[in-house]
Amino acid sequence: MDGVICHTNPYHTIAFERFFEKRGLNPTHEEYAEHMFGKSNSYILSHFLKRKVEGEEFLALEFEKEALFREIYADHISPIDDFPAFLDSLKTAGLKTGVATSAPRANLDLIMNFLKFEPKMESIMASENVTKHKPDPQVYLKSAENLGVDPANCMVFEDSVSGITAGLNAGMRVIGVLSSHKKEELPPCHLYIDNYLHLTSQTILDILINEK
Repeated sequence: MDGVICHTNPYHTIAFERFFEKRGLNPTHEEYAEHMFGKSNSYILSHFLKRKVEGEEFLALEFEKEALFREIYADHISPIDDFPAFLDSLKTAGLKTGVATSAPRANLDLIMNFLKFEPKMESIMASENVTKHKPDPQVYLKSAENLGVDPANCMVFEDSVSGITAGLNAGMRVIGVLSSHKKEELPPCHLYIDNYLHLTSQTILDILINEK
């Protein structure tokens, strides 16, 4: 979702800046790019606070930061160019689709309710649905199971190093969305896109069929 359906990372950065400023911390944008984009909140909080954050403390801190994000982002929700039309083309072609995010379900609901794509997803996975986070492939393997599709016949859209790695670790084809990183900063993908303006369902089918 983040960086793939919507370009949320600038707003997550703002939320984390305010969150960490309250605690006397001021990470650089380079540090956020390396240690925030595509990472779980458990990793992010532990990394920047320089200690293991877990249990009730983790839940409280995560809620504080994500509530701040939702407050900031609520008036700025917008899909990456042509995502809704592209999703419609996938459904017209008869493809199953799912969303798999490291974000909490409340963030996913905020965006799904605004963009109205929940009925088009046969699988919905948020951070609460997994015990291992990207680059572990669990969220994608569970998504494939939900969809009833062999992982080898799945295509992942990802914008981060950890997310792309998770998709590849799941044995899936991966399209890199260049919303948060440059092509050369990401692992090798089957295709890279800036947005969905010129992407068609036939391109997806061609990659799935021909690039085994």
